[in-house]
Order: sequence, then C-alpha cells, then structure tokens
Amino acid sequence: MNTLTTNEWEKYAQFYPEEYQKFLKRINRASEVLTSDGEPEVAPTPKQVVWTRNKTKLYRYISDQPKKHKIPLLMVYALINKPYVLDLTKGGSLVEYLVNKGFDVYLLDWGTPGYEDRHMKLDDFIMDYIPRAVKKVMKKSNVDEVSLLGYCMGGTMTSIFAALHPELPIRNLVFMTSPFDFENSGSYGEMLNEKFFDVDKVVDTLGVIPPEMIDMGNKLMKPMANFYGPYVSLVDRADNEKFIKSFKLLQKWLNDGIPFPGEAYRQWIRDFYQKNKLIKGELVVRGQRVDLKNIKANVLNLSGQNDLIAQPHMVEGLMDSISSMDKQYLNLPVGHTSITFGSQATKITYPTISEWLSERSN
Repeated sequence: MNTLTTNEWEKYAQFYPEEYQKFLKRINRASEVLTSDGEPEVAPTPKQVVWTRNKTKLYRYISDQPKKHKIPLLMVYALINKPYVLDLTKGGSLVEYLVNKGFDVYLLDWGTPGYEDRHMKLDDFIMDYIPRAVKKVMKKSNVDEVSLLGYCMGGTMTSIFAALHPELPIRNLVFMTSPFDFENSGSYGEMLNEKFFDVDKVVDTLGVIPPEMIDMGNKLMKPMANFYGPYVSLVDRADNEKFIKSFKLLQKWLNDGIPFPGEAYRQWIRDFYQKNKLIKGELVVRGQRVDLKNIKANVLNLSGQNDLIAQPHMVEGLMDSISSMDKQYLNLPVGHTSITFGSQATKITYPTISEWLSERSN
C-alpha cells in the first residue's frame, strides 16, 4: 500500500470536507505504521546473563538503586512467545516497576527451540531447568529463600515445580493468569477435544509446533476481534501517537512467536486440556505424582475478568488444592495480555504484586 508524502497530502486534502480529511489522514498514518514505520525497541531494562543451559538464559536485572527487599524474585514465562512482554517498554514494564521498587529481579528466558529440541518434555523444564535456575538465583543473591512469579503457562509449570520440590526454600509464589483447572476451558477445550484433535498425529508430523499454529488457535477464540479488531482500532485512533506506540509494541510481541517443543506440546494438550490431570492429582512428571497440596508457600493468584485463555475459574481452581496458610486470589479487570501491559497493568497489576511481595520479602 502506497502512502502519501506530507506535501502530497497537503496538496489533495484541501479539496475534501474537514471530517473526510481527518479520516484520510488517519488512513494514511495507519498505512505508515503498517508499512514503513520501524519496529519499536523492546526489553529496555538493563540486565546480564548469569546462567545458561541449552537455549535457555537466566537474566538478572541491573539497577543503580539499592535493593530494599531481601528475597529475590525469579520470573518464569510460558513456552509460547517471548518473555519480554514482562519488560516491553519504559513505563510499561513489570520488570522495570519491580526493579525500581527495590526488588532483585531475575527472568528465565527459554530461548527459541529448534527441531533438535523436539524431544524435550515438560519434565525437562520443570525438573532440570527451573530447579537449577532457582539455586543460581539464591547463590547470586546470597540468600536462602526465593520468590517466583509465573505468567500464563509459566505459572502452571511453576506450580508443578513447587509441588515436586518441597525441599527448596520457596517463600512466595505469584501466579498471573495461569490455568490450573482445565475442566471447562471454553473454546480452547472444544478445539482441542481428543475426539477431534489428534495431538499425536500433529506432534509426530511436525516435531516442533510452529508459532503460527499457536497464534491461530489464540485468535480463533474471538476471530473477528482478533483478526480485524486491531486494525480497525488503528485506523480509528491513528491520530493518537500514544496508542500507536502501544499498538506497535504489542503487535511486535504477538508476532514474535517461538516454536513449541513437540513432546512438551503433546503433554500440555493431552495431560492438561484433554485429561485435566493436574487438578485431579493424576499428573505424573518424571515418575513422580504431582500433589499440589505440597505447596505451602505464600500465594498470590491473579486472574483476569476478560481473559478467554485462562478463564477466572481455571485460575481460581488452584486455591482449594494447596496447603498455603497465606493465600489470596484476586480477579482483576484485565485480560490475558493486559494484565501485564497497558494502563490497567500499570495502575492495578504492578502495584498489587509489588505491595503483596513487599510485605513478604524481608
């Protein structure tokens, strides 16, 4: 699509009614955003790599400000997309917010799996990677306890890790829109029903699941809104540069997907969506049955009222299955992504997490 230069626009615009001029100007700006604007910079908070394994990196965020809280925080993201959504832009970053509040923050970045990683299972991430990252965090921060924050699938994996490692000193667990009870998983459950979806054939054929397939599944939850909605909003609000900045940041992240290791995907679909084994106490990871009652750490469990991926009841289902004495469930007025990026995130999510952790991290 060709866009008009400023001189060309001024030449032709004068012949149209004012309202139509404004509309055409928005069309032209939206075209620039989609065709010629550069990609936005992401992950602005300074960090250093403190540990690696295969494609995975453990980051520690750097700050000139003194640490105010003794207990460090390790963030664990899903095996889908990239974790910089937690550090998307200055002023719109959960990482930046917590670092500025004096927390010692770490992030586990799974990297980009290749075909050679197709045999990796959830067992490997939960039993090999997360425990080693936790021990590295405690060593680097010179502490004997740690807090973990799991977002989306990362929270589900973190809960399994915590249940299987009661010997590790986990003081606090924060879960953000993480599904635990898959009994009624909405459109996802319908799409992934074992009567219609042969996960074995998919994994055996592809080896690793391409990000486009995952993205398509997410968009089919609300196809009109997800396929066309962002572009309609862009045209409607193309005269708002603040909106355009947010649009470009979010679209960059949404389109920056990564492959899903095949064996881990097989487990995720079969054991969770099709069999709901975690909440039933039937999930087995590397020969060990996962009992969520082994979780005794302090727990903050956050869901989003508008979340179609991890619906509130799927998130809240954790609460009756854990043994924690200090546990809190909150259903925030956000969606699956807007819990971590956007105006509601900065006003509600960030302060909620910071204040809760502050009281439990010294």
